[in-house]
Parts: sequence; C-alpha cells; structure tokens
Amino acid sequence: MPGTATILAPATVEEVAGRLRELAAGLPPADGVAVFNRLYLTVTEAVRDRLGTGYFTDPSAMAEFDVVFAGRYLLAVAADAAGQEPPACWRPLFALRAHPGVHPLQFALAGMNAHIQHDLPLAVVDLCHRRGCEPGEVEEDYHRINGVLAEVESAVREQLLPGGPDLLEQAEPLAHRLGTWSVEAAREGAWSAVRALWELRGLPGAARAFTAALDGSVGLLGRALLLPLGPREEEQQDPGGLAAAARLPESRSRAAGGGERRP
Repeated sequence: MPGTATILAPATVEEVAGRLRELAAGLPPADGVAVFNRLYLTVTEAVRDRLGTGYFTDPSAMAEFDVVFAGRYLLAVAADAAGQEPPACWRPLFALRAHPGVHPLQFALAGMNAHIQHDLPLAVVDLCHRRGCEPGEVEEDYHRINGVLAEVESAVREQLLPGGPDLLEQAEPLAHRLGTWSVEAAREGAWSAVRALWELRGLPGAARAFTAALDGSVGLLGRALLLPLGPREEEQQDPGGLAAAARLPESRSRAAGGGERRP
C-alpha cells in the first residue's frame, strides 16, 4: 500500500522552492529523482516570478495551488525516504532512479507524467474545496501555466538530448520512446480528470475508485517512459548519466521580491 508519511507542508511558494533546493542538495546529480527535482524547481520559480506581474487572473489562488500541488510530490518523496511505497504513479521513478540504462530525459518526463496526470487533478479539486470555488473559476489560470511548462519542457528536452557523434544513435530510441508524451496533452487529460472528479464529489466511493484507477494507469505510463534504452558506450563511461544530467538548466534562485535575473 502507498506510504502514510507526513511532512511539514510548506505554506508559501518560496517555501516550496526552498524545500526543493534542500532535496537537490542531498541527492547525487544523476539520480532520477534529482533530475526531476531540478526541473520542478525551475518550474516553481518561473511560476513564482509571474505571481506579481499580472500574468495570472487570481495570483492568490495560483500561489495556494502551487503549495497544494507541490505537497503531493513532497509526500511521495517522504514516503520513499521512510521506506514506504509512494503512490503507484511515482513508483517507477523511485524504483528506477539509479538504473544505468535510463536516460536523464526519461527521468524528467516520467516525473512530469506522475505529477501532471495524477497529482495535478487532485490538487485542483483540493484547491476548489479549500477556497469554496468551482473548477471553472481557476481554469483560465490553469491554462496560463501551460505556457510556463511548455517553455521549461522545451529547454529540458534540448539540454538533455544527447549530442556529439552519437547523436543519432542515442536520440532515435529516445524520440521513439518519448514521442507520444507531451505536456500539453498531459495537462488536457488532467483537466478532464478534474471535471470527472468534481462530478463525483458527492459519490466518495466512486471518486476513490476513479482516483485509484488514475493512479495505476499513470504509473503504467511512467513505467513505459522509463524502459531502459539498453547498454551504450556513453553508459559504460558514465554509468550514472552524470554528464547529461548536469546539462539540465540550473535554477537561478532568488527571493520572491528580488531583482531581475541576470544571465
């Protein structure tokens, strides 16, 4: 069964970013969870930086959503650290985090798969219950985040795809494995799950069954995304995938009220 680990939940978006930095500091760079964690920190800071710019219609709701959403990932991390099973959607990433045949880009997208297609709809429903609103009231801002995620995903794909003389040999199997997954389709599917869960809110048994089925199906997709690519010369020289993982754009942290980021 999934773990029952508890955490001291962050209260602000900056606290979420701080927690992600702490996790990053304690993990080897090539660890599969570390790869996703760096990606998630980049997204979190990008959302944070837009909260006071007029980008969102309701920045207060989006700040609260960011905290609720991140809590589900942090609980999965805590469960694994405590020797408990995280939700099924997260298990492939935690189980294969050190596999030498899995490319860092696979780790990044497997984490996005779990967090977007499972955690995201549950977090939206949680937010609506907390704020006493309907999902439609946050839908516009929900879709505004798509642009942020698309930018980050594009940068991550570019940074983590193999380069050099082995480009075609390594990129072709990656493209085949990952070509059917996109952040846009994942978020559209997640919003459909939000609508279904909201319709089932008065039927707790049906809602639990739907959530369990969603968890399992997302986990199966995550396992497919993480199918090892097989032995490669690069893996023999760099078995942990450290070189590729290190190419993931580093987060340039600053306080929420700080000045401009500089290249």
